[in-house]
Amino acid sequence: MNTKVVTVDKEKPDLLLMREAGEILKKGGLVAFPTETVYGLGGDGLNAGSSRKIYAAKGRPSDNPLIIHIADFESLEKIVRCVPEKAKLLAAKFWPGPLTMIFSKSSIVPYETTGGLESVAVRMPSHPVAKAIIREGGGYIAAPSANTSGRPSPTRAEHVQEDLAGKIDMIVDGGAVGIGIESTIVDFTEEVPVILRPGYINQAMIQEVIGPVRMDKGLLITDEKVQPKAPGMKYRHYAPRAQLTIVEGSSSQVVKYINAQCEKALREGKKPGVIASDETVSSYRGAVVKGIGARADEEEIARNLFAVLREFDEEDTDILFSEAFDTPKMGQAIMNRLLKAAGYHMISLDE
Repeated sequence: MNTKVVTVDKEKPDLLLMREAGEILKKGGLVAFPTETVYGLGGDGLNAGSSRKIYAAKGRPSDNPLIIHIADFESLEKIVRCVPEKAKLLAAKFWPGPLTMIFSKSSIVPYETTGGLESVAVRMPSHPVAKAIIREGGGYIAAPSANTSGRPSPTRAEHVQEDLAGKIDMIVDGGAVGIGIESTIVDFTEEVPVILRPGYINQAMIQEVIGPVRMDKGLLITDEKVQPKAPGMKYRHYAPRAQLTIVEGSSSQVVKYINAQCEKALREGKKPGVIASDETVSSYRGAVVKGIGARADEEEIARNLFAVLREFDEEDTDILFSEAFDTPKMGQAIMNRLLKAAGYHMISLDE
Protein backbone atom coordinates (compact mmCIF):
# COMPACT_ATOMS: atom_id res chain seq x y z
CA MET A 1 0.00 0.00 0.00
CA ASN A 2 1.19 3.50 -0.86
CA THR A 3 0.65 5.80 2.11
CA LYS A 4 -0.16 9.36 1.07
CA VAL A 5 1.31 12.08 3.31
CA VAL A 6 -0.27 15.54 3.28
CA THR A 7 0.75 18.61 5.26
CA VAL A 8 -1.85 20.99 6.67
CA ASP A 9 -2.01 24.15 8.75
CA LYS A 10 -2.97 22.88 12.19
CA GLU A 11 -5.12 25.93 12.93
CA LYS A 12 -6.81 26.24 9.52
CA PRO A 13 -6.59 22.87 7.74
CA ASP A 14 -7.37 22.74 4.02
CA LEU A 15 -11.03 21.74 3.71
CA LEU A 16 -10.45 19.77 0.49
CA LEU A 17 -7.77 17.67 2.17
CA MET A 18 -10.04 17.14 5.17
CA ARG A 19 -12.78 15.92 2.83
CA GLU A 20 -10.34 13.59 1.09
CA ALA A 21 -9.35 12.12 4.47
CA GLY A 22 -13.02 11.85 5.40
CA GLU A 23 -13.84 9.94 2.20
CA ILE A 24 -11.07 7.44 2.95
CA LEU A 25 -12.56 6.85 6.38
CA LYS A 26 -16.10 6.50 5.06
CA LYS A 27 -14.88 3.85 2.61
CA GLY A 28 -13.28 1.81 5.41
CA GLY A 29 -9.71 3.10 5.06
CA LEU A 30 -7.29 4.34 7.72
CA VAL A 31 -6.00 7.89 8.23
CA ALA A 32 -3.46 9.06 10.83
CA PHE A 33 -3.97 12.60 12.11
CA PRO A 34 -2.84 14.88 14.94
CA THR A 35 -4.81 15.49 18.13
CA GLU A 36 -3.79 17.71 21.03
CA THR A 37 -2.43 14.61 22.84
CA VAL A 38 -0.70 12.33 20.28
CA TYR A 39 -1.25 11.33 16.65
CA GLY A 40 -4.22 8.98 16.24
CA LEU A 41 -4.82 6.19 13.72
CA GLY A 42 -8.37 6.77 12.56
CA GLY A 43 -10.94 4.37 11.18
CA ASP A 44 -14.75 4.37 11.11
CA GLY A 45 -15.63 3.44 14.69
CA LEU A 46 -19.02 2.03 13.67
CA ASN A 47 -17.50 -0.20 10.99
CA ALA A 48 -16.26 -3.54 12.34
CA GLY A 49 -14.01 -3.99 9.31
CA SER A 50 -12.28 -0.65 9.90
CA SER A 51 -11.57 -1.55 13.51
CA ARG A 52 -10.09 -4.87 12.43
CA LYS A 53 -7.83 -2.96 10.02
CA ILE A 54 -6.64 -0.73 12.88
CA TYR A 55 -5.67 -3.75 14.98
CA ALA A 56 -3.88 -5.31 12.02
CA ALA A 57 -1.96 -2.15 11.07
CA LYS A 58 -0.77 -1.60 14.62
CA GLY A 59 -0.20 -5.26 15.47
CA ARG A 60 -2.49 -4.55 18.43
CA PRO A 61 -4.17 -7.27 20.52
CA SER A 62 -7.88 -7.36 19.64
CA ASP A 63 -8.97 -7.24 23.29
CA ASN A 64 -7.36 -3.81 23.71
CA PRO A 65 -10.34 -1.43 23.24
CA LEU A 66 -10.33 1.56 20.89
CA ILE A 67 -11.52 5.09 21.70
CA ILE A 68 -14.25 6.59 19.52
CA HIS A 69 -13.64 10.27 18.79
CA ILE A 70 -16.60 12.60 18.27
CA ALA A 71 -16.83 16.27 17.30
CA ASP A 72 -19.91 17.37 19.29
CA PHE A 73 -21.71 16.31 22.46
CA GLU A 74 -24.93 15.46 20.63
CA SER A 75 -23.14 12.60 18.86
CA LEU A 76 -22.65 10.84 22.19
CA GLU A 77 -26.32 9.82 22.55
CA LYS A 78 -26.17 7.52 19.51
CA ILE A 79 -23.35 5.33 20.81
CA VAL A 80 -24.05 5.06 24.56
CA ARG A 81 -27.02 3.84 26.61
CA CYS A 82 -26.99 6.74 29.07
CA VAL A 83 -24.78 9.61 30.19
CA PRO A 84 -24.52 10.02 33.98
CA GLU A 85 -24.91 13.54 35.36
CA LYS A 86 -21.32 13.56 36.62
CA ALA A 87 -20.11 12.73 33.12
CA LYS A 88 -22.10 15.66 31.77
CA LEU A 89 -20.38 17.93 34.29
CA LEU A 90 -16.95 16.70 33.21
CA ALA A 91 -17.85 17.12 29.55
CA ALA A 92 -18.98 20.69 30.20
CA LYS A 93 -15.66 21.43 31.89
CA PHE A 94 -13.14 19.48 29.80
CA TRP A 95 -14.66 18.74 26.37
CA PRO A 96 -13.34 19.32 23.82
CA GLY A 97 -10.01 18.29 25.34
CA PRO A 98 -7.74 15.48 26.58
CA LEU A 99 -10.42 13.53 28.47
CA THR A 100 -11.88 10.10 27.55
CA MET A 101 -14.97 8.75 29.32
CA ILE A 102 -16.25 5.17 29.33
CA PHE A 103 -19.98 4.38 29.14
CA SER A 104 -22.20 1.36 28.50
CA LYS A 105 -22.33 1.08 24.72
CA SER A 106 -25.37 1.08 22.47
CA SER A 107 -25.96 -1.77 20.02
CA ILE A 108 -24.71 0.33 17.10
CA VAL A 109 -21.09 0.12 18.32
CA PRO A 110 -19.42 -3.10 17.11
CA TYR A 111 -17.55 -5.32 19.56
CA GLU A 112 -14.54 -5.08 17.25
CA THR A 113 -14.24 -1.44 18.33
CA THR A 114 -14.72 -2.08 22.05
CA GLY A 115 -12.43 -5.08 22.35
CA GLY A 116 -15.41 -7.33 23.02
CA LEU A 117 -16.69 -5.22 25.91
CA GLU A 118 -20.19 -3.89 26.60
CA SER A 119 -18.65 -0.47 27.24
CA VAL A 120 -17.28 2.15 24.87
CA ALA A 121 -14.59 4.79 25.40
CA VAL A 122 -15.39 8.22 23.93
CA ARG A 123 -13.39 11.43 23.52
CA MET A 124 -13.97 14.83 21.92
CA PRO A 125 -10.57 16.24 20.87
CA SER A 126 -9.91 19.98 20.65
CA HIS A 127 -7.37 19.90 17.79
CA PRO A 128 -8.79 21.68 14.70
CA VAL A 129 -7.46 19.00 12.31
CA ALA A 130 -8.92 16.17 14.38
CA LYS A 131 -12.31 17.89 14.63
CA ALA A 132 -12.45 18.50 10.87
CA ILE A 133 -11.51 14.90 10.02
CA ILE A 134 -14.06 13.48 12.47
CA ARG A 135 -16.84 15.57 10.93
CA GLU A 136 -15.84 14.76 7.36
CA GLY A 137 -15.36 11.07 8.19
CA GLY A 138 -18.86 10.46 9.48
CA GLY A 139 -18.67 11.66 13.08
CA TYR A 140 -17.45 8.50 14.86
CA ILE A 141 -13.75 7.84 14.39
CA ALA A 142 -11.98 5.10 16.36
CA ALA A 143 -8.43 6.34 16.82
CA PRO A 144 -5.79 4.72 19.02
CA SER A 145 -2.27 6.13 18.90
CA ALA A 146 -0.78 5.89 15.40
CA ASN A 147 2.16 3.65 16.22
CA THR A 148 3.14 0.01 16.15
CA SER A 149 1.65 -1.56 19.27
CA GLY A 150 4.02 -1.34 22.22
CA ARG A 151 6.20 1.40 20.70
CA PRO A 152 6.35 4.98 22.05
CA SER A 153 3.30 6.96 20.96
CA PRO A 154 3.82 9.37 18.04
CA THR A 155 3.98 13.09 18.70
CA ARG A 156 5.06 14.04 15.16
CA ALA A 157 4.04 12.80 11.72
CA GLU A 158 7.49 11.33 11.05
CA HIS A 159 6.98 8.99 14.03
CA VAL A 160 3.84 7.71 12.30
CA GLN A 161 5.75 7.20 9.06
CA GLU A 162 8.45 5.21 10.88
CA ASP A 163 5.87 2.74 12.18
CA LEU A 164 2.97 2.69 9.71
CA ALA A 165 4.12 3.79 6.25
CA GLY A 166 2.82 1.25 3.74
CA LYS A 167 0.17 -0.04 6.15
CA ILE A 168 -2.38 2.81 6.09
CA ASP A 169 -3.96 5.03 3.45
CA MET A 170 -3.02 8.53 4.58
CA ILE A 171 -1.00 10.50 7.14
CA VAL A 172 -2.11 14.07 7.81
CA ASP A 173 0.90 16.06 9.04
CA GLY A 174 -0.24 18.88 11.30
CA GLY A 175 3.10 19.41 13.02
CA ALA A 176 4.12 18.52 16.57
CA VAL A 177 1.33 17.92 19.07
CA GLY A 178 0.81 20.13 22.12
CA ILE A 179 0.45 17.82 25.13
CA GLY A 180 2.41 14.72 24.13
CA ILE A 181 0.75 12.05 26.28
CA GLU A 182 -2.61 10.37 25.79
CA SER A 183 -5.88 11.50 27.32
CA THR A 184 -7.04 10.85 30.87
CA ILE A 185 -9.57 7.98 30.94
CA VAL A 186 -12.45 7.96 33.45
CA ASP A 187 -14.77 4.95 33.69
CA PHE A 188 -18.43 5.79 34.38
CA THR A 189 -19.69 2.20 34.30
CA GLU A 190 -18.78 1.82 38.00
CA GLU A 191 -20.75 3.27 40.94
CA VAL A 192 -17.80 5.52 41.82
CA PRO A 193 -16.01 6.87 38.72
CA VAL A 194 -12.57 5.31 38.19
CA ILE A 195 -9.48 6.78 36.53
CA LEU A 196 -8.14 4.02 34.28
CA ARG A 197 -5.38 6.12 32.73
CA PRO A 198 -3.94 9.37 34.13
CA GLY A 199 -3.25 12.26 31.79
CA TYR A 200 -3.08 16.03 31.55
CA ILE A 201 -6.37 16.26 33.46
CA ASN A 202 -5.41 14.86 36.84
CA GLN A 203 -7.36 13.35 39.73
CA ALA A 204 -7.56 16.61 41.69
CA MET A 205 -8.98 18.49 38.69
CA ILE A 206 -11.66 15.83 38.18
CA GLN A 207 -12.61 15.66 41.86
CA GLU A 208 -13.00 19.43 41.92
CA VAL A 209 -15.83 19.02 39.41
CA ILE A 210 -17.59 15.78 40.42
CA GLY A 211 -16.33 14.76 43.85
CA PRO A 212 -14.77 11.39 44.76
CA VAL A 213 -12.93 9.52 41.99
CA ARG A 214 -10.68 6.54 42.62
CA MET A 215 -7.54 5.45 40.82
CA ASP A 216 -7.66 1.97 39.31
CA LYS A 217 -5.32 -0.56 40.96
CA GLY A 218 -4.25 -1.71 37.50
CA LEU A 219 -2.27 1.53 37.11
CA LEU A 220 0.33 0.08 39.45
CA ILE A 221 0.31 -3.60 38.45
CA THR A 222 -0.72 -5.63 35.42
CA ASP A 223 -2.67 -8.87 35.41
CA GLU A 224 -2.52 -10.86 32.20
CA LYS A 225 -5.75 -12.67 33.19
CA VAL A 226 -7.83 -9.49 33.27
CA GLN A 227 -9.44 -8.08 30.14
CA PRO A 228 -8.51 -4.39 29.87
CA LYS A 229 -11.36 -1.85 30.05
CA ALA A 230 -9.27 0.92 28.53
CA PRO A 231 -6.37 1.21 26.07
CA GLY A 232 -2.96 0.38 27.46
CA MET A 233 -4.01 -1.22 30.74
CA LYS A 234 -2.77 -4.75 30.12
CA TYR A 235 0.13 -4.72 27.69
CA ARG A 236 3.63 -3.22 27.79
CA HIS A 237 3.45 0.16 26.09
CA TYR A 238 5.66 3.01 24.94
CA ALA A 239 8.73 0.79 25.08
CA PRO A 240 12.09 1.66 23.54
CA ARG A 241 14.05 -1.29 22.18
CA ALA A 242 16.57 -1.19 25.04
CA GLN A 243 15.58 -2.28 28.56
CA LEU A 244 14.66 0.80 30.59
CA THR A 245 15.09 1.14 34.35
CA ILE A 246 13.63 4.03 36.34
CA VAL A 247 15.67 5.21 39.32
CA GLU A 248 13.96 7.00 42.19
CA GLY A 249 15.61 8.87 45.07
CA SER A 250 17.35 12.13 45.89
CA SER A 251 19.02 13.84 42.96
CA SER A 252 22.54 13.11 44.19
CA GLN A 253 21.72 9.44 44.87
CA VAL A 254 20.15 8.96 41.47
CA VAL A 255 23.05 10.56 39.59
CA LYS A 256 25.60 8.48 41.55
CA TYR A 257 23.71 5.22 40.96
CA ILE A 258 23.07 5.78 37.25
CA ASN A 259 26.68 6.81 36.63
CA ALA A 260 27.87 3.61 38.32
CA GLN A 261 25.49 1.51 36.20
CA CYS A 262 26.62 3.26 33.02
CA GLU A 263 30.28 2.60 33.86
CA LYS A 264 29.43 -1.06 34.40
CA ALA A 265 27.59 -1.20 31.08
CA LEU A 266 30.56 0.33 29.26
CA ARG A 267 32.91 -2.26 30.77
CA GLU A 268 30.57 -4.95 29.45
CA GLY A 269 30.72 -3.46 25.97
CA LYS A 270 27.22 -2.01 26.10
CA LYS A 271 26.02 1.43 25.03
CA PRO A 272 24.07 3.06 27.90
CA GLY A 273 21.59 5.92 27.71
CA VAL A 274 20.13 8.27 30.32
CA ILE A 275 16.90 10.29 30.45
CA ALA A 276 17.61 13.28 32.67
CA SER A 277 16.07 16.53 33.77
CA ASP A 278 17.64 19.72 32.46
CA GLU A 279 18.98 20.35 35.97
CA THR A 280 21.08 17.16 36.02
CA VAL A 281 21.80 16.47 32.35
CA SER A 282 25.43 17.61 32.67
CA SER A 283 26.06 15.34 35.69
CA TYR A 284 26.13 12.07 33.75
CA ARG A 285 29.26 10.53 32.20
CA GLY A 286 29.99 7.96 29.52
CA ALA A 287 26.43 7.58 28.25
CA VAL A 288 24.11 8.98 25.62
CA VAL A 289 22.30 11.57 27.75
CA LYS A 290 19.13 13.35 26.73
CA GLY A 291 17.45 16.14 28.69
CA ILE A 292 13.67 15.83 28.78
CA GLY A 293 12.89 19.24 30.28
CA ALA A 294 13.08 21.27 33.47
CA ARG A 295 11.32 19.80 36.50
CA ALA A 296 9.44 23.06 36.95
CA ASP A 297 7.96 22.66 33.45
CA GLU A 298 5.91 19.45 33.69
CA GLU A 299 4.23 20.06 30.35
CA GLU A 300 7.60 20.15 28.58
CA ILE A 301 8.57 16.82 30.17
CA ALA A 302 5.30 15.23 29.05
CA ARG A 303 5.58 16.73 25.55
CA ASN A 304 9.14 15.40 25.08
CA LEU A 305 8.77 11.96 26.67
CA PHE A 306 7.78 9.79 23.70
CA ALA A 307 10.06 11.58 21.24
CA VAL A 308 13.05 11.07 23.55
CA LEU A 309 12.26 7.35 23.92
CA ARG A 310 12.26 7.05 20.12
CA GLU A 311 15.55 8.96 19.86
CA PHE A 312 17.30 6.31 21.95
CA ASP A 313 16.29 3.71 19.37
CA GLU A 314 18.03 5.82 16.74
CA GLU A 315 21.12 5.92 18.96
CA ASP A 316 21.14 2.08 19.17
CA THR A 317 21.51 2.12 22.95
CA ASP A 318 21.62 -1.27 24.70
CA ILE A 319 20.44 -0.24 28.18
CA LEU A 320 18.56 2.81 29.45
CA PHE A 321 18.13 4.58 32.78
CA SER A 322 15.70 7.34 33.62
CA GLU A 323 15.26 9.62 36.57
CA ALA A 324 11.79 9.48 38.17
CA PHE A 325 9.52 12.47 37.49
CA ASP A 326 6.94 12.49 40.27
CA THR A 327 5.93 16.10 39.61
CA PRO A 328 2.91 17.78 41.26
CA LYS A 329 0.35 18.10 38.43
CA MET A 330 1.30 15.62 35.71
CA GLY A 331 3.52 13.28 37.72
CA GLN A 332 0.94 10.47 37.75
CA ALA A 333 0.64 10.59 33.97
CA ILE A 334 4.36 10.89 33.28
CA MET A 335 5.29 8.09 35.66
CA ASN A 336 2.47 5.88 34.33
CA ARG A 337 3.99 6.09 30.83
CA LEU A 338 7.56 5.63 32.07
CA LEU A 339 6.64 2.62 34.19
CA LYS A 340 4.92 0.96 31.25
CA ALA A 341 7.89 1.74 28.99
CA ALA A 342 10.16 0.13 31.60
CA GLY A 343 7.92 -2.90 32.12
CA TYR A 344 7.51 -1.62 35.71
CA HIS A 345 11.25 -2.00 36.33
CA MET A 346 12.02 0.68 38.95
CA ILE A 347 14.70 0.97 41.62
CA SER A 348 14.07 3.07 44.75
CA LEU A 349 17.20 4.28 46.55
CA ASP A 350 17.02 4.66 50.32
CA GLU A 351 18.30 7.78 51.99
